Amino acid sequence: MKRAESVLVPLGAMLAGLLVFGVFCALLGVNPLGVYASLYKAGFGSWYSWQNTLVRASPLLLCGLCTSLPARAGIIVIGNEGAVVLGGMGAIAIGLSTTTLAPWLSLTMMVAAAMVCGGLWIAASVALQHYRGVSAVISGLLLNYLAIALMSQLIEGPMRDPSSLNNPATYPLPGDHRLPYFAGTHVHYGLIFGVIACLLAWFLVERTTFGFAMKISGGNLRAARLAGLPVGRLVVIAGFLGGAAAGIAGMVEVSAVHGRANEALNAGYGYVGILVAFLSRQHPLVVVVVSLLVGGLLASGGMLQRAHDLPDATISVLQGILFFFILLSETVYGRLRLLKASPDAATV
Repeated sequence: MKRAESVLVPLGAMLAGLLVFGVFCALLGVNPLGVYASLYKAGFGSWYSWQNTLVRASPLLLCGLCTSLPARAGIIVIGNEGAVVLGGMGAIAIGLSTTTLAPWLSLTMMVAAAMVCGGLWIAASVALQHYRGVSAVISGLLLNYLAIALMSQLIEGPMRDPSSLNNPATYPLPGDHRLPYFAGTHVHYGLIFGVIACLLAWFLVERTTFGFAMKISGGNLRAARLAGLPVGRLVVIAGFLGGAAAGIAGMVEVSAVHGRANEALNAGYGYVGILVAFLSRQHPLVVVVVSLLVGGLLASGGMLQRAHDLPDATISVLQGILFFFILLSETVYGRLRLLKASPDAATV
C-alpha cells in the first residue's frame, strides 16, 4: 500500500495542478484542451520535440539530485541554483586555463572543478543548519543570490571577453574542449552525466552502508545519534554530493550549450530541480522519469507562445501550480483510506 501511495499521491497532485492550470488558461480565453495538446506536441510529439526535452532534462537530472540526496539525510536544500552557477564558473575558469592540454583531460578537470565548487557551496549551507541551527532553506536561498551576484561580477569584470559588448560573457571555450553531441542530433553528452549520476546515487542510497546510515539519520535523528552514527559528517557529505551534482549541471551548460559563461547560466534549472526532487519523492531513479516529464514542459514554452499567444512565462505559472500541489500532497500521505490495508487483511 505504501508503494502505491508513493505513486498515486504525486500523480494525483500533478493531475490536480494541470486541472487548475486549465482553469487559468480558460480565464485567459484560451481552450485548455488545446493547451494540453500543445504541451504534449512540443515536449513529446516528435523526435525533434524529444531532442528539446532531453536537452532540458539533462541539467534537471543533476539538479534534482541536489535536493534529493540531502533530503535522504533529513536536510531540505534549495540552494541548487547557486551550485549550478558556481559549478559553471569553476568549470569555465579551469577550461580556459587548460586549453593547451588534451581535450579529455581539460574536460575532466572542468568536471572536477564544478563538483568541488557546487559541492562546497551546498555543504556550507547544510553545515550551517547542523552545527549552528541556521535553516538550510533560508541560507540556501540567500546563497543563491550571492552566487548569482558573484557570477555577474566575474563575467562583467576580470573574466569578461572584451568582444561581448551588450551581453557580457567570458572568453569562449575552444571547439574541441566542449562536450560533444550525439551524432545527427542536438542532444549533448551531458545527458549521460545525468543518467549515470542518478544510477550512482541510487546505488549509494540503496546498496551501501553509507546510504543506510544516511536514511536512518534522515528518518530519526535521535535514533541515529543513539546508534553512534556520525550524523554531522553524514549530512555534510550528503550535501556535498548533492551540490557536486548541481555543479556538474553548470559545467554541462557551459561546455555543451553556451560554450562560455554568461547570464544565461542562471536559467532557473536549479529551482526547477527542487520540483523534480519533490515529484520523485527523492528517489534517484524516479528523478530520471520526472526530469523527462518536466523537461518536456519546459520545452513547450515557445509553442504556447506561438500557438495560443500566451506569454512565455506561462510555463513558470504551471511550475508554480504544480509545486503548490506537490507540497500540499505531503499532508495526504498516510491519510487516504483507500490506500490503507484493512484490519482483516493485516491479520491474514
